[in-house]
Amino acid sequence: QVQLMESGGGLVQAGGSLSLSCVASGTVLSINFMGWFRQFPGKQRELVATVTKDGKTMYADPVKGRFTISRDSAKSSVSLQMNSLKPEDTAVYFCAADIKVTLAHTQQYWGQGTQVTVSS
Repeated sequence: QVQLMESGGGLVQAGGSLSLSCVASGTVLSINFMGWFRQFPGKQRELVATVTKDGKTMYADPVKGRFTISRDSAKSSVSLQMNSLKPEDTAVYFCAADIKVTLAHTQQYWGQGTQVTVSS
């Protein structure tokens, strides 16, 4: 059984930084994309950033230039460095990964979510 374990959320003042980490455990043959999403209260989950197994990254416009996603394929992990945080970044952040668990089966997994709160 595959699990994604997140860590690193918390409370920070506007302009500060936080780093989120996510590690995949269990039967992982390979991982295609890994990414971070966030969800505001009463809203649908939205994309923050993704990184492919080839290292190609993509960012949502609101976080470009402030957030950096990186992955360590050897450790099945992905991180999100968040700088110049704004109160509007306050949300629950979720790790996601597209994981091949058998030769014939690939499935998307989600972490449990971690709260990021940015005070003004």
